[in-house]
Amino acid sequence: MKITSVDIFLVTIGRPSVKGSPWNPVVVRINTDEGISGYGEVGLAYGDTKEGPFGMVKDFAKLIIGMDPMNNEGVWNRLHNTFWGLGGGPVIYGAMSAIDIALWDIKGKALNVPVYQLLGGKVNQKLRAYASQIQFDWGPEAKALVHPEEYGEACSKAKEDGYNCIKVDPLCFNMAGKYKGWSVTGILQQDQLRIVRNRVKAIREAGGPDMDIIIEVHSLTDVNSAVQLAEAIREFGIFYFEEPTMPMNVSNMQQIARRTNLPIASGERIYTRWGYRPFFEAAALQIIQPDLGNCGGLTEGKKICDMARIYDVGVQAHVCGGPQATAAALHLEAAIDNFVIHEHHQAALLPENIMTGIYDYQPVNGYFEIPDLPGLGQELSERAMATAVKVTVK
Repeated sequence: MKITSVDIFLVTIGRPSVKGSPWNPVVVRINTDEGISGYGEVGLAYGDTKEGPFGMVKDFAKLIIGMDPMNNEGVWNRLHNTFWGLGGGPVIYGAMSAIDIALWDIKGKALNVPVYQLLGGKVNQKLRAYASQIQFDWGPEAKALVHPEEYGEACSKAKEDGYNCIKVDPLCFNMAGKYKGWSVTGILQQDQLRIVRNRVKAIREAGGPDMDIIIEVHSLTDVNSAVQLAEAIREFGIFYFEEPTMPMNVSNMQQIARRTNLPIASGERIYTRWGYRPFFEAAALQIIQPDLGNCGGLTEGKKICDMARIYDVGVQAHVCGGPQATAAALHLEAAIDNFVIHEHHQAALLPENIMTGIYDYQPVNGYFEIPDLPGLGQELSERAMATAVKVTVK
């Protein structure tokens, strides 16, 4: 079997959870001389990054025409061993990741088995999920939440849907509902700490004593403000603390882990085994969150997770993209024994995002079943392809 062409789609029908950066997943379709095609998604669907990965996939696609799609290790090494591939970064690794995921989809279809079987088999029969980013509310409509009672109501909606774990960024919106509308580095002011505490308190009261609460701050805080925030909400029993600072200084993350006594999570902006290694060695993270759409794909993601197991580090794949991203994460998480929980983003409930895939995978009572169709069990919809910006490399 040989790769004959690569189609690159910039999806245009998706929308973000709230007004802001566009929701434009870049999806790759790799085509072969045996009529089998595979799909993979770049993990940069948001954050004004659409042009970078679109162009990068186009450049990489030229290098793999004629290669054997079943040889995912060979293709991965070919792309990684380019001049800029050895330097990395989200755009380069995002392009590599989408190509790699598409190859696994091809392999599963060619062998008529789901991807999780190729990764070693189903270690986990079903996957516990959490309702992610409830500061945008929970459901098919999204808005910026401000008042504590709104946070409690959003938690109640998720609980009614069967979730026993939620994630919230209680700091990203100020009292005017503006994202990053106040300074959250250095030292937090008392009114900020009070607002955060009241929001988390409302969630705890609405969720009850058995609701697990994940706190995320999107790397907006630094060491000092992250420690302050953790202390302010410690009494509410936090499951883990995500991205308390930017993942560019391992010692800073290590400081937070030691000073807060909370499990620390990060990973959506950490790439490949080389990026994760210093965090493992410093015991700076207790949960890793690799995004299969930018960490190096399924080939690299499985290696990262196995490496984490050596250090007793749990895994929660970062999932903030389209339906292909969800499917890839489910297959990986089914096949690893250090799986903790699956992220189900509020944006995955939005109709415009759901319609970009041919299947709608949603958890039932807070748990996901793993797709059993050959390959990933997900493809880009005809509507998404017809409306996308498309380039074909032959």
